[in-house]
Formats: sequence, C-alpha cells, structure tokens
Amino acid sequence: MLRERKKADALALLEGTVLEPGAIVTVRQQEPLGLGHAIWCARAFVGEDPFAILLPDDLVLSETPCLSQLAAVYRETGGNVVALQEVALEETSRYGIVRVGRDDGKLVEITGLVEKPAPEAAPSRLSIIGRYVLQAEVITHLSRFERGAGGEVQLTDAMAKMIGRMPFHGLRFEGRRFDCGDKAGFLEAQIAFALRRPDLADKVRAFLPRYLES
Repeated sequence: MLRERKKADALALLEGTVLEPGAIVTVRQQEPLGLGHAIWCARAFVGEDPFAILLPDDLVLSETPCLSQLAAVYRETGGNVVALQEVALEETSRYGIVRVGRDDGKLVEITGLVEKPAPEAAPSRLSIIGRYVLQAEVITHLSRFERGAGGEVQLTDAMAKMIGRMPFHGLRFEGRRFDCGDKAGFLEAQIAFALRRPDLADKVRAFLPRYLES
C-alpha cells in the first residue's frame, strides 16, 4: 500500500525492520513463565511463517544436523514436525511425551501430547527433545497464557491444540542427543564433540585414561 501511494519515507522505515538472512536478534523474557511464554515473547519475529525452535541445553551430534532432518520431513509432510527420542519409563515426568498413531519406525504420526506425565500415565516412552518446526498458529494458543504443568505456560500444551487441525509428526532423528542441562551430560557432550574434531581427538584420547585410572 505504501508503495502504491508512493510513501517513500514511511516505506523506508518499515523496510528497515526486515531482518537479513543470518541476522541475530535477542528478546528478553521478563518473567520465568515457562518455555511457551519464552516462545510467545518472540512473536513479533515469527509473524505468520513456520519457524524452528532450538533449545540450547539439548545438543545433537549427528552427520546431518537434527534441524536439517526435521526440515526435510517438513518439506514432505507440512504441518508440525518435532524430534523424538525414547526415554526410560521412569524419566517420562521430565519431558513432553507423545501419543503415537502410525509409526514406520522412523516417522511417527502424533495423535496426542502430554507434558511431564507420571510413568503410569505416560502414553508412550517417546519424548520430544529441543528441536521443533512449528506453524505460527501455536503463537495464538500461547497468547492465552493458559498454565499447565508446574504452573507455567507450556509449549507442549499449545502444540497439542494443533493436533487434528493440521499434520503433526515426530521424527526419530539420526544422531545422539546430550542433555546439557545436566552437569554430567554437559561434560559428556564436550568430550563427544571433541572426539569428532581432528585437531583435538588424539589429545583427548591420550589424557582420558589418566582419569579412568585414578
């Protein structure tokens, strides 16, 4: 409209807000109201486009980046795609757990989501890890600030509201996930990634036995 009306000055202001590919911006979550609230805080940058979420306390070591694997599935299925990993039954209360429909051993149709269920109530042992490709509709559900597990605005609850409205799949991704929110998991990730680096691998292999023997 601004172009049609030849409002060059106003158009320049608007176009100045467009992010270039690869640009990084930060948004501060003013209150600790959960992951769903944190995603909602970035709504202005999401707009109406599908978007990816990468949680930094999850690292995935793989030949093909985990998000690239999800993007490849998204190009085939559309809708929403999340990364899945099987966890021990006693650990389901730490994760968002999926209810499974069709399952070909790699791609899973998701028919339901439960945030941090007790083991006896868990619909499966497949948990969502911190890699997602989601439709912008999830922001609409998050904006209602409905509280879920732990009294927080849960991303899992908002995602569950999109099931049945559009395709929703989970991918058993190729690679190994490290929980860097756990101190031991963080240290293990450092070692695993170092062993994949040609400039570090031999040095790491040389010093590790010293600590195993002590």
